[in-house]
Amino acid sequence: MMFDVKIAGYILNSNENKYSIENLVFEYLGIEFQSEDELKDNQISIFEEKENKINQTNCFYVYAISKLYTELSKKMNEIEAFELFNTIEMPLVQVLADMQYVGMYIDEEELKNYGIELQEKIKKLTEEIYELSGTEFNINSPKQLGEVLFEKLKLPVYKKTKSGYSTDVEILEKLKNEHPIIEKILEYRQLAKLNSTYVEGILPYVNKKTNRIHSYFHQTVTSTGRISSTEPNMQNIPTRFEAGKMLRKVFKAEDDRVFLDADYSQIELRIFAHISGDKEMIAAFNNDEDIHAQVAAKVFDVDLKNVTSQLRSRAKAVNFGIVYGISDYGLSQQIGVTRKEAKQYIDEYLKKYSGIKKFMEEIPEKAKENGYVETLFKRRRYIPEINSKNYNIRQFGMRAAMNTPIQGTAADIIKLAMVHVYNELKDNNLKSKLVLQVHDELLIETYEDEKEIVKKILKNCMENVIKLSVPLKVEIQEGKSWYDSK
Repeated sequence: MMFDVKIAGYILNSNENKYSIENLVFEYLGIEFQSEDELKDNQISIFEEKENKINQTNCFYVYAISKLYTELSKKMNEIEAFELFNTIEMPLVQVLADMQYVGMYIDEEELKNYGIELQEKIKKLTEEIYELSGTEFNINSPKQLGEVLFEKLKLPVYKKTKSGYSTDVEILEKLKNEHPIIEKILEYRQLAKLNSTYVEGILPYVNKKTNRIHSYFHQTVTSTGRISSTEPNMQNIPTRFEAGKMLRKVFKAEDDRVFLDADYSQIELRIFAHISGDKEMIAAFNNDEDIHAQVAAKVFDVDLKNVTSQLRSRAKAVNFGIVYGISDYGLSQQIGVTRKEAKQYIDEYLKKYSGIKKFMEEIPEKAKENGYVETLFKRRRYIPEINSKNYNIRQFGMRAAMNTPIQGTAADIIKLAMVHVYNELKDNNLKSKLVLQVHDELLIETYEDEKEIVKKILKNCMENVIKLSVPLKVEIQEGKSWYDSK
């Protein structure tokens, strides 16, 4: 049996950010000792063998891991999390290691050309911004930008900081209708970020031998159980605007292979329906109804056939907003209505979906009483913030209490699905490989002659990974590039 003390420590308390052997030994065994790095930094007398010291430290590591195995196993059994450790987290180590080793092929030349296109667009936008403002200035300087917008162009001031005027995205969004320069500045920022972070930022990570990106995947970073990615962060490539989506074109399947992109459909809402036990939402999913249209019909009191795209869009914002504990102010800003209207939408939603209302009332109380919340797989997250005397910190705790069982369960499901998919590919002696996970989405680089069987494996493993009161649904698309398959 494999046992990783770092992952065990993470399962026992996902709020920590250090799971080194030194920290775990101190926390769970009450022993403090010098690490190998500290030892190397210390002076050693001429009568002392440095190698002996290092060997002693290594021996202590072995001893410590053995003791930690016993203690951490006992602790995980106490909170019924050992099955999560054995069936999801430890098997996932091998899956993520393989994904990192395989990597994703990237067309480096196309990436560089894309960067040149972005730079040309940035240059054009810069000239347009100068023309609209009537002066040249450093667009990247909040101080200079604030002076141009609020002193020279006399736009309304919403917020000031110690260093001058606030020019963050929220402020600029409010100013959109005040002057055409705002739209240009927002686009400039998007493209500049895209170029610096995802073109210039990715190029150093292209492996010269494989022409692939071998991103690091981490299991012990997020408090909800989600996997994270670094060097580079492949999970954070922008998709909300077309220029960001276009970046996915440079990630390609090699030779006689294609990408298969399998995405869970509305997984968090389906988990929300199951956990809350709301009869209306469960029925909607079981009848394969359009959940956003159904919510719109109930919240806005119209016939289902009369639900407009705008009403559906607003209902979608309410649906996902409720999951994340959105406030009436937050919803009003998101969908462009008054705070009063937003509150009416939320109140009406909770009136029509009583099971969800009950869940939202009960889960924070349980968190206050127990000090933690859990996923369906017994992943525990401690939420000390929920009992804070500070209102803002307490509100964060309330949102975390509502969101963690849902987002955490979704994370557990996709992880277990990855393990099942990986094992099925291996058991069937297939050459196709899992290359990426982005929250609710799995990407496989598959050979053409294996494509159909891999589609079946993906659908079967992902949809049957757990039995809920509503079905899990997976949508699979294919393409030669990541962009084409999404």
